[in-house]
Amino acid sequence: MLQLIYESEGKLSKIIAVTNQKGGVGKTTTAVSVAYFLAKKNFRVLLVDFDPQGNATSSLGIDKNRLKLTILDALDGTTTLKNAIVKTEFKKIYIAPSTPKLADAEPGLAKLTIHERFVQLRQILQPACKSYDYVIIDSPPSLSLLTVNALVAADFVLLPVQAEYFAMEGLTQLLNTIKLIRSNGLNPTLEILGVLMTMVAKNTLARQVVEQVQRHFPGKVFKTVIPRNVRLAEAPSFGMPIGVYDKLSKGSRAYKALTAEIIERITE
Repeated sequence: MLQLIYESEGKLSKIIAVTNQKGGVGKTTTAVSVAYFLAKKNFRVLLVDFDPQGNATSSLGIDKNRLKLTILDALDGTTTLKNAIVKTEFKKIYIAPSTPKLADAEPGLAKLTIHERFVQLRQILQPACKSYDYVIIDSPPSLSLLTVNALVAADFVLLPVQAEYFAMEGLTQLLNTIKLIRSNGLNPTLEILGVLMTMVAKNTLARQVVEQVQRHFPGKVFKTVIPRNVRLAEAPSFGMPIGVYDKLSKGSRAYKALTAEIIERITE
């Protein structure tokens, strides 16, 4: 087995990768909402949009067509990540934006050595992340090189899981990837911060799915669950986090509670 050595670079910020290879589980909503409520706690937050769909960028009201620099430019060495970071209209929230062109990074990464292709995000993050208390990485809904880069760069993994019959589908492969990243020395201290149940309806099926996930991840499932909430679905189209769009909605209150739980888990 290839052994790669992870070198600690004295990171000051706490880096959380929001990851699930299955799409439609509320991954971007979670990344944006947690970033917002961390900022409301007076933390300085960098949201890294590492998904070629660029939904996190749009969710914070940024017009992708007007961007001069994106995280792709930092990844390919055209500029530094610091130069690509955009200050949002929301206090203490900054974003490394993305567009569909980020998908072009995959072929370039594949041409690098085995070690280099996995550590590119970590390398460009290091100089920039020292200016932030938290860095939230919104990963692609796949087990791509981009996703592995996010996991190698992170301190913690947050796994959103939809409360449906196929909730566990794909998670086994993702967990195996996390184990490999640890054992191969790419990121031996990577921790699963927690499993977040999303789109939870008030019915028997949802309750059974939550119980099933709790059995598979004892002690790792967040107490907070994210309900099915139309306001959560509406907020991105207005370019606002749910805490701004409708701070009294069930979805907003749930993400506020989740953020408090995240802070508690990280600092305990």
